[in-house]
Amino acid sequence: MSAPPVGVGVAALAHVLGEPVDVAAAAAAYTKDLDRLRSWEYRTFHRAGPAVGVTDLAVVAGGTALDRAGMSAADVDLVVLAIPDLAEYLYWDPAAHTQARLGAHRAEAVLLNQACGGGVAAFDTVAGRFATHPGYRTALVIGANRVCEPYWNRMEVNTSVFSDGAAAAVLVRDHDRCRWLATETITDGRYAGFMRMPVGGAAQPFTPDAGTPRVGDPADRLNEFFAGDVRRMFRFVATIRERNRQVVQAACDRAGVTLADVRRFVHFHDNARQFAELAKDLGVDLERTNVELALAHGHIGCADQLISLERHLDSGEVTTGDLIALTSTGSGMHWVCTLLRV
Repeated sequence: MSAPPVGVGVAALAHVLGEPVDVAAAAAAYTKDLDRLRSWEYRTFHRAGPAVGVTDLAVVAGGTALDRAGMSAADVDLVVLAIPDLAEYLYWDPAAHTQARLGAHRAEAVLLNQACGGGVAAFDTVAGRFATHPGYRTALVIGANRVCEPYWNRMEVNTSVFSDGAAAAVLVRDHDRCRWLATETITDGRYAGFMRMPVGGAAQPFTPDAGTPRVGDPADRLNEFFAGDVRRMFRFVATIRERNRQVVQAACDRAGVTLADVRRFVHFHDNARQFAELAKDLGVDLERTNVELALAHGHIGCADQLISLERHLDSGEVTTGDLIALTSTGSGMHWVCTLLRV
């Protein structure tokens, strides 16, 4: 196995979640397509209170992770915040705000906003910063999600039930637990517009008389984006599945391991059918994924993989020496895989 260019390990993990809500009980308030929702098999999602913002969740998770690592904010050289949705304000840096609220005043702050793969890609960001800044020893990675409900329906915008929460990892240079081996990302910008909200940016700003825009239903967006061309739609879906495997294989190649060496695949909290297809495409048993955690908590944006990793470690489902693949698909489109050795 080839050695990674920079030695980085996970010293501690922590998370915070919104209040648990039964999916079946809340479904009628979000969608009329109850059959589709039931087919996803989610049991619970987490919803934060109306006054709770994404940086509130990030600060709680980050502070708890530092406490568990026996560190203070003054020890942090780098804060990386990954979010997939809008933050509390526009023209505003939520990563810098999180850094200040944590008290990590000497740390560099970096914002990742490349959809739901940000928490996985953040490992590469840390390794890169550590490579170019030999004085950096401690990084705090936070993946957070707070659904912006005026624009985004938790149960209709995508094929997941979306939750509010955050997870954090304290990454330390040369730490020997959960060592980073490699990260690979595949980006295909041909699909960058698939999740785009039609108004709200510089091209078409919000206006007071236009009402509140909403991100549309995925079937409608698919039909519109591909102009009704069914063959192109099927190719798009096939591409998503193919690249899920390709990015894992690329990360394994970079780390000098095989896909068969991977003990557990920790994917973003997709629905049950998508997990079954992922396991089939990877050629592994479904039990080697985090599907049960996904269905028990819903899709928490960039926090999914860190939360599942924490749970697998705490439960003993992964132990010293095991190889773990953190994987994600995100609009953009991006496919990401990070390999860790416990």
